[in-house]
Formats: sequence, structure tokens, C-alpha cells
Amino acid sequence: MEFMGYERPDGTVGIRNKILIISVDECCEGIAKNIAKGFDDVILLTNYYTCMLGGNEETLNQMIEVGKNPNVAGCLVIAMGCGSILPELVADPIKEIGKKVFCMTSIKNGGTRKTIEQGKEYIKELIEYAETFNRKKVSIDKLIVGVKCGGSDTSSGIASNPSVGNMADKIVDLGGTVIGGELMELLGCEDELIKRTKNDKVSEKIVSLIKNEEIRWSVDGLEIETMSIGNSVGGLTTLEEKSMGALHKMGSKTIMDVLQVNKEFVDKPIEPGFYLSETTMLCGGSAVNFAAFGAQVIVWTTGGAGFNNSLIPVIRVSGNEDLINDDIDIDASGIMKGVEGVSSVGDKIVKKVIDVANGVHTNIEGYGESSMTLYQKDQRVEKLLNLKCIK
Repeated sequence: MEFMGYERPDGTVGIRNKILIISVDECCEGIAKNIAKGFDDVILLTNYYTCMLGGNEETLNQMIEVGKNPNVAGCLVIAMGCGSILPELVADPIKEIGKKVFCMTSIKNGGTRKTIEQGKEYIKELIEYAETFNRKKVSIDKLIVGVKCGGSDTSSGIASNPSVGNMADKIVDLGGTVIGGELMELLGCEDELIKRTKNDKVSEKIVSLIKNEEIRWSVDGLEIETMSIGNSVGGLTTLEEKSMGALHKMGSKTIMDVLQVNKEFVDKPIEPGFYLSETTMLCGGSAVNFAAFGAQVIVWTTGGAGFNNSLIPVIRVSGNEDLINDDIDIDASGIMKGVEGVSSVGDKIVKKVIDVANGVHTNIEGYGESSMTLYQKDQRVEKLLNLKCIK
């Protein structure tokens, strides 16, 4: 199977042709927003953690990899100029894969107004560069689909998750790549996942990385809510029930690896197939994780709600007839009513994925996008809990 995408200098293929402004410190966010005003397809990624580098290498790595995402044609990297994360630290690795990148600091540029003025000139040049890319026919082996759930209810485990799992299997059979996220949502499913792994090393990663997530979110003496009010009102009764429902969206194919994002590296799929990943269970941050892994589109299962993202289109699938509205791209409620099968809905999702890859917008693409939320594991907590990156 093939789709029509934008081939980048490094051989990856985008399904959107965006310009990305990366604000490496939050002090520059207002400048970045003003630079982006009046331009279409110019989006913003801001680092809200700190302008200090030490301890924030995971954030740095993500900013670089999001800039490399194939949906990005070119980047403008800006900083205030007094912090430790120099814009060149982000810009140079993105330039190395052949992308057009500008970088600047407000201090060297002479202040806010002059930085905005210069930034707009850079954006105009980047837009002209982006317009040199035209869609061309490419193989589906260039397509990477992220899979996540949120707002889960009873219908998720019965209808939308199994349908997306069916889609995942079919995309892999066609030669594409699917990345499943949120390891915390798979707590208790380790034995089922291990049956599908490519080798023992991948099995060991699954056990270790899920355990690490459990430790992070279950510190003694600290109550952390991982079962939301919406989950409970929607009919889910236990975390185990929620996990088994979430497992269904992972399909049945061989698990090639578990992709990690941390202070040392960000993994990428090395060949087509199905992958698990450290994509966070937190919604906005998950999109940035998927972008860092190279995904161009996300399929999101839900009881009836969901986040939206400006860089990676989000396809929503729901089986809850009472909550389906214009936001939902795929109606899986026929499964709940017994008038449609999982495979049939899976076919519809595959078609929608290809349509979106070809340029068709999701139902609310361009409306009410969430911010590009950077999420990183707190390195002080990681040290206290003695959690390490897995090579």
C-alpha cells in the first residue's frame, strides 16, 4: 500500500508540512507566539521546565527529536540568551539531517520587538522552503502510527480498543509501523505481552520498564490518582480492568522492541512492525513523545473526549453512543449494539489513517489544539528511586 507524503532530505516522510518554532526556555514563549501570529501551519513547542541544561537532558533530547519529526519542514529555535540551553544545541542536530533551521537569542537580537521582527522574516523564508516540498507517492513502510487511549470507559475495552488493535495488526501486515504507548496502563498485562516479544531482551525490557513506571507513580506515602473520575463514572471498576481494556488496542503482532525516551537517548523504530514505548499516559505529553519517536499520526480511543495536537493529527475512535459528537472520527458503537464487528471497524480506521496521511483533515484538525506539552521524568526522583535507563 502507498500514501501521498512529503519526503524529507533524510528519507523520512511527513503527512503535514509544518514550520516549528522551538522556544528553549519559557521566557521566550511570548516572543514565539508573536512571531507565529498571522502565519498558517506555524506551531510552537515551549520548554516550561527551566533554561538550565543539567538534569533536563530528556527535555533537550525531545526538543531535538520533535524538530526532526517528518511533519516538520523547517524550524526556528529561539532562546532568551541567558540560560544554559543554547539554541544551537537544539538546532545543530536538526540541521544535520538536512532540514532548514534558524536560531537566535533575544539578547543578541536587541530585545523583544527586534527578535519578533527578525523571527517573522525567518518564518517567511521557512515557509518558502516548505513550499518546495510536494506530496509524492511513497510506500506505507514510511508511515508510523501512534496508539493511545484516554477518557476510557466500558465501551473502550469492548469496542474502540479492540478495533484499534485490529487496525494496528492490519497496518503492520501492510508494511507500516505502529507504536503503542503508556506502559503504566499495561500494569498487570506483562505475561500476555511477553508471549508476543521478538526476543528475551524485549521481554526483559517490558518487565523492567513497566515496573519502573509503577514505582514512579506509586511512591509510599503519596497518593497519586491513576483511575480518573471519568473512568469510574464510565463503568470501569478496577485498574486491572482498565489495563486489560487498554491491552486490546495493542493488537496481536510481534513486539519488536520497547522504545525509550530519557536523558541519554530517544529510540526510533529501526524496521516496520509493532512497538511498545515509554510514551507517557499524560495526554499532551504523549503527543510530544510520539513526535519524538517519529510518528506522523495518532489514533486515540476514548469514551467520548480527547486532546488535539497541532503537529500530529489525532484520529478519535469511540464506542460510547451517548458521548459521540462531531469530534469523533470513527464511530465504533455498532460493536456495542451487536450490529458491527471489530474487523469491520478496524477496516474503517485503516482507511481513515491512510486518508489522513494523504492530507484529509481529522474532524477537528485546526480547531482547539492543545499546547505541545513537554513532559520529562524528574531526575531527582529517578535518582532517589534508583531508576536507570535500560540499554
